[in-house]
Amino acid sequence: MNTSPTTNVARLQRNLSLWHVIIIGLAYIQPMTLLDTFGMVSRDSGGHVPMSYIFALIAILLTSVSYGHMIRAYPSSGSAYTYTQRAINPSMGFMVGWSSWLDYLLSPLVNIVLAVIYLNALFPTINSWVWVIGLTALMTGVNLFGSKIVAYFNSWIVFVQLAVIAIFVFLTYNSLSAGQNADGIISPDNAYHLWSMAPFWDSMTSVGALITGATILCFSFTGFDALSTLAEETKDTKRVLPKAMILTTLIAGVVFIISTYFMQIYFPNHPETYFELVDETQPEILEAVGGAAFKAVVLGFAIITVMASGISAHAGVSRLMYVMGRDGVISKNIFGKIHPKLLTPVNNILIAGAVALTAGFISLESIVNLISFGALTAFSFVNLSVIFHYAFRNNHLIKGGKDIFNYIIIPIAGFISVFLMWLEVDGTTFKVGLFWAAIGFAWLGVKTHGFKKPVPQFKEEDV
Repeated sequence: MNTSPTTNVARLQRNLSLWHVIIIGLAYIQPMTLLDTFGMVSRDSGGHVPMSYIFALIAILLTSVSYGHMIRAYPSSGSAYTYTQRAINPSMGFMVGWSSWLDYLLSPLVNIVLAVIYLNALFPTINSWVWVIGLTALMTGVNLFGSKIVAYFNSWIVFVQLAVIAIFVFLTYNSLSAGQNADGIISPDNAYHLWSMAPFWDSMTSVGALITGATILCFSFTGFDALSTLAEETKDTKRVLPKAMILTTLIAGVVFIISTYFMQIYFPNHPETYFELVDETQPEILEAVGGAAFKAVVLGFAIITVMASGISAHAGVSRLMYVMGRDGVISKNIFGKIHPKLLTPVNNILIAGAVALTAGFISLESIVNLISFGALTAFSFVNLSVIFHYAFRNNHLIKGGKDIFNYIIIPIAGFISVFLMWLEVDGTTFKVGLFWAAIGFAWLGVKTHGFKKPVPQFKEEDV
């Protein structure tokens, strides 16, 4: 009997529709983070949070368009790693993948740390390790049974998140329409009034301050890029996934801008006037707008939302490791396998779960700083990959002004917008990120026998 060599090879299953992917993206983005970041961005933007969100949205939309172009060219779960590898250079692709691995691998930790903070506030007598181990087990278990299960698990959580935000905005609007803000009665000389353009722009607006705020808020959108790792599990990938990435970004951006418009009017002055912890404003905002009971209910639900985001992040890193393992740049036997029954990269899911357990040792600030290096690296090289793929390697695809706009002007604008974010990155992030990159460079040297052999790449006939 002549059996094809691919007959018995387990593969990722294409069972995700447009709404599945959008739900996973929104769960990853976690819309309620707007309450956590409001204080610090209001401080840094000079009281123009919604405008900073617009700046961030523009940068992310430009980059999401570039992701869409590359998904159509290379519908692989490798995301920025694969795009850079194929469009620019295999060695450069490995380094981008290595840097992105840092971002993706640590993303689930952020959510576990946040959940533990909320749970410790509610149950201070219970040891934190109980929460760390239990939440990690939940994330790992859900992901073992496939990305469609992740989408179903997250769908109702995303719906409730949006409902909570809608209720919050309604309460804020009611107070403002009655002439009340956090200071009391809104006086005629108050800087911000309902249906005013002042939260977006006034005589005191500084473009530099808006970019500083946008730099923080770009990470509120982190998650849209992780959707590219679902390329091999999405139906009609080339059509659905680019659309899902743009729609996810737009939905989140609209929610952020509308919500913070009313919040900025409600809290018109310097955030230190209203908040004891400017960098952790969610609890105080909820109590100021909705009262103690509203605060308690929403914070309880916030534990679930961060876990939804963590589950999506866990799914993303396991797929990236799978593609790098399948290519052979990291161990194929460990990372490049799909479980024959569960049809998921079980080894990678378990490894990501083991790393997530370190949430018991690492601070939130340290994790966020490490993630930023990988995220900005990926964003930068995806924009560059579009230019290399369409303008240099396949310049016959550029046939007119529309193609020049799509494949050259938009990615250049995307790269510039991300470069502006690089200028605001903390110095420690560069040091740790470069150290991680040095480890990757050394490993690449080992895999290529001192850079004498080509970087391993996946070929369909290999399976």
